[in-house]
Amino acid sequence: MNRRDALSRVALIMGGTVIGANLFLEGCKPADKKAPGAVTDFTPDDIAYLDEIAETIIPATDTPGAKAAKVGAFMTVMVKDCYEEKQQQTFRDGLDKINDASKKKFDNAFMAITPQQRHDLLVTIDNEQKEYNKKKKKDDPEHYFRLMKELTLLGYFTSEPGCTQALRYVETPGKYEGCIPYHKGEKAWAL
Repeated sequence: MNRRDALSRVALIMGGTVIGANLFLEGCKPADKKAPGAVTDFTPDDIAYLDEIAETIIPATDTPGAKAAKVGAFMTVMVKDCYEEKQQQTFRDGLDKINDASKKKFDNAFMAITPQQRHDLLVTIDNEQKEYNKKKKKDDPEHYFRLMKELTLLGYFTSEPGCTQALRYVETPGKYEGCIPYHKGEKAWAL
């Protein structure tokens, strides 16, 4: 059994409810299918920009935020290695669209506005993404912010800080307990 089949079966067993299930079901594409360079060349500035977008989505509180989990670098690897060329272009164009929206709304680039302005801007874009998905046809591309948000969540909650500090984590669990009472305000369990 190859990795693609194994990941596909795991995702199906889990009911396909994993964030970024497309990545698990489709797996990473082989290196020979990649287009040379172009859309997937990310600079350190792009990674810093993605870190700030991710940090706005999952800010540091009493637990580390997305920037501490290096989600920007994670996103670039996933886009480069696992997205089709059309999705890569959508993601890449999204970086420019967020900057353009920031300049239009606040007369400044995303990296130069305040954290509250970033939050307000991304909430507006997230609402736009939700409306887009309601009207989206089968062959329409994913909204760029949906791709960014899914990768942020996937990258954060599979990172060491996200898994061990934002979630309850037991490195070596004891017996299986199928029903543990949950009390409002408790952290979810890491898998």
